[in-house]
Amino acid sequence: MHGDSLRRLDASRRVVTLREALLRAGVTLSYLAPDSVNDPTIFDDHVDAAVRAFQQSRGLIVDGVAGPDTQRALQEAQFKFGDRTLSHIEGSPLRGDDVAELQRHLSHLGFYYGHIDGSFGVRTRYAVAELQHNLGLPGSGVCDGDTMTAMSRVNRAISPSQAFALRDYERLDRSTAALRGRLISVNIGRSALASPHTAERLSGEPLTEQLVTTDIAGRVGRILREFGARLVPPVSEVASDSPGARSGVPSLNLDIHCDWLDQQPASGIAAYYWGLPGTGEARSPIGHRAAVLLMKELSARTDMDSLGVHARTWDTLKVPGVPSVGLDLGYLSNAHDAERLADPVFRQTVADSIVIGIQRLYLLEEEDQPTGTLALDDVLKFNPMEDADSRRVSGL
Repeated sequence: MHGDSLRRLDASRRVVTLREALLRAGVTLSYLAPDSVNDPTIFDDHVDAAVRAFQQSRGLIVDGVAGPDTQRALQEAQFKFGDRTLSHIEGSPLRGDDVAELQRHLSHLGFYYGHIDGSFGVRTRYAVAELQHNLGLPGSGVCDGDTMTAMSRVNRAISPSQAFALRDYERLDRSTAALRGRLISVNIGRSALASPHTAERLSGEPLTEQLVTTDIAGRVGRILREFGARLVPPVSEVASDSPGARSGVPSLNLDIHCDWLDQQPASGIAAYYWGLPGTGEARSPIGHRAAVLLMKELSARTDMDSLGVHARTWDTLKVPGVPSVGLDLGYLSNAHDAERLADPVFRQTVADSIVIGIQRLYLLEEEDQPTGTLALDDVLKFNPMEDADSRRVSGL
């Protein structure tokens, strides 16, 4: 559409092209479309108003004249993100609204720190390549359909400082709903502090964090195994030079604890993920999602107080490349919590809740169920067994 300026009362076929360009740029005034007027070749009041509206939206001089600057801006506005493959062309960089949108996405994800100028330069190419590496895609620096699709899946949920977690998000999004075949690490607290508030015993010993968490972790493990998941040690305990080190990395790391405070009124369940305590910003988005789901299920299925989901920078949550959740299942220093945790039926309910929360982490949005409604029987449909009719999952 480049050429001499167009202004009010001009008449030519170029005015028809101008009308169409304004429509594609998002200007939706009445009587602008060529088929809505008797003579679309005339630069009438409606075209004048549309040009002024476009100029206003782009920060151009608002004079109603489609001069070189306005025509250039209109040309850039013809492409929406996803309309074409974007790449760096030496000496003649691509320009357009789609490039500006790409730069905004890259900036949001923490890869691009330049101006949002709509020009696909070297800096934008480097940012795209870095994004692709983090998504597990070839680092070509070309924003093609695969890159746009992967970006659209993660961009909605990730804040600027979470770019390093993109690979985990992409892996989670591509995974199946089944627990079968997944590697999960379940770790326990080892405190020997015993509750003075109950005479209940586990294995003939005082009620301690180690005994409670060992029992619950064992119940969780048995259910997960029957659904086909594999329990593996934490990443830190997998020898980096062992042949199975890479294949032994879990998809979720879960630390189960009980708490203790001298102030007896302290009670309730809490979940933790890797993030910034001051702002709650998640450094591990999948870990945050898992913590939320586990907390929801535990709150809905038990009578324990909910102390919420919290961001922490603990080393146990900062497992490289592995979403991690810390669960505090109550205070052994509190009479009510200790009584509940001493009850085998309650501990089974806790274990069931944890497994269901883990299962929900891998469900697609259309498969997920409201909190507290999914049963272990329902989980079976996502984890078919060859002899399902003759087997029962622990705790059903």
